[in-house]
Amino acid sequence: METAAFVEVLDREGDLLATAAELAGTDSKVPTCPGWQVRDLLRHTGVVHRWATSFVAEGHIGPRPEGSPPDLDGSALVSWFRKGHGRLVDTLARAAPDVRCWHFLPAPSPLAFWARRQAHETTVHRIDAESARGGGPTPVGVDLAVDGIDELLCGFHARPKSAVRTEVPRTLRVRATDSPGAVWTVRLSTHIPVTERGDAGGAGGADCEVTGPAARLYPALWNRCPFPEVTGDAALAALWREKSGVV
Repeated sequence: METAAFVEVLDREGDLLATAAELAGTDSKVPTCPGWQVRDLLRHTGVVHRWATSFVAEGHIGPRPEGSPPDLDGSALVSWFRKGHGRLVDTLARAAPDVRCWHFLPAPSPLAFWARRQAHETTVHRIDAESARGGGPTPVGVDLAVDGIDELLCGFHARPKSAVRTEVPRTLRVRATDSPGAVWTVRLSTHIPVTERGDAGGAGGADCEVTGPAARLYPALWNRCPFPEVTGDAALAALWREKSGVV
């Protein structure tokens, strides 16, 4: 996906998130984020949007703290969220392609990183907001879901911060059934997980395989819903759900 497409996703998903939050009410519980209410979701995502904006708009070349959420609630909090989201979309849409700033995962450029990261950040939290609202979630496109799976496995869980470790080497395979070639082989051990794109080791080379449509695997890998289908050692899928939270 191109940067402009990610900015379009971010624009749409942020609006859907705010609308779902308004319908649910800020005191509603968020089923996909135990312990959170909608106000927590809006404050968190709004702070992240402003944090991301600051790198691109101000050209910071090193990490910065995210900042503190406002003491707002109800319609005022939703308005605050919408304002920050709108500024992020505008900043990314207007930024020079060669803008220089800090980013924390490999990417073709800082702008490509922030557009992609915030598109997925906002999509996952839109799913959270819609879980609080009730009813079915807005569908996620196959291409976006596949890209989000790739970012999570090859980006976030390639960092030392990943807590998904096993005492003996084990292999988890992730396979999207509706996108040819959308397969990832995750090698687990006491070290940082190593993910290879494709059927590394062949069809029988994994201890556990999680499969399903990309749009269902995507939130499942972010621990928003159960895996569609698990074959092999289900303890590995359970380990993922226990240890894969991103920090």
